[in-house]
Amino acid sequence: MLYVFLSICCSVIVSVLLKLAKRYQIDVFQAITWNYSMAILLTWFFFKPTIPSLQNAPVHIYLGLGILLPLLFMVMAISVRIAGIVRTDVAQRLSLFIPLLASFLIFGDSLNKLKIIGLVIGFAAILCSIPWQKKTANRKVYSNAWIFLLIVFFGIGIIDILFKQVALFKEVPYTTSLFLIYTLAFVIALIVLIFRVLTKKTKFSWLHIMFGWILGVANFGNILFYLKAHTSLSKSPSTVFSAMNIGVIALGTLVGLVVFNERLSILNKVGVALAVIAIVVITIS
Repeated sequence: MLYVFLSICCSVIVSVLLKLAKRYQIDVFQAITWNYSMAILLTWFFFKPTIPSLQNAPVHIYLGLGILLPLLFMVMAISVRIAGIVRTDVAQRLSLFIPLLASFLIFGDSLNKLKIIGLVIGFAAILCSIPWQKKTANRKVYSNAWIFLLIVFFGIGIIDILFKQVALFKEVPYTTSLFLIYTLAFVIALIVLIFRVLTKKTKFSWLHIMFGWILGVANFGNILFYLKAHTSLSKSPSTVFSAMNIGVIALGTLVGLVVFNERLSILNKVGVALAVIAIVVITIS
């Protein structure tokens, strides 16, 4: 369970770094771009991927993920800033319902009563987690925050579906696919960053680069320890899955409330509790 705990910590650290970016005037897009350069180096160091022939590889899925990953990272950064760590982590973890529905509607998997109950509870959790009120404890909550939470919810879900498709492609090892996806994400984000520099919208800075590398270490650590947890507890994948999702919500809530003094309404707190219950129900179903 040590690997699960470390993965949880890395996941929450990513949210914390995105929250701190505005405070230290970090160009978030530049940080996200350099984050992928660090992820590439660490993937190469830890997994030693071999570059295979891509003739029959799902290049279109790689490209889709290469575009979606940095794009959704930006949306998450905005969501953390205007909706808070707690709500963003809940939206991110509840996104598991998207691939679950896809497995039923697209891939023909069975949907039992417990899963249906879990989906209903999860939907209620989403509705309760949205900051419907405009003010909470005299602190402004942006009226459009719910839009970014929904984008995080659907975006992470779609990315999860694409990664599951990558995992089904046995001709290329998963870690090699991960390396190629990170490379594409970095190249695409770097092209956009160079364009922004040329149009004077931003400029290269070692502060942004260093921040991005730290973000990359935390982002990669989340994946590394998550994979190691599944390897160590290969006979209990549901334990890893539920512990990871519940742990991120619990630790994210603690950090958001204690460290950043985020304020949740009673309805939002009910949403957090329902999110945990939904994950448990789906895990045991």
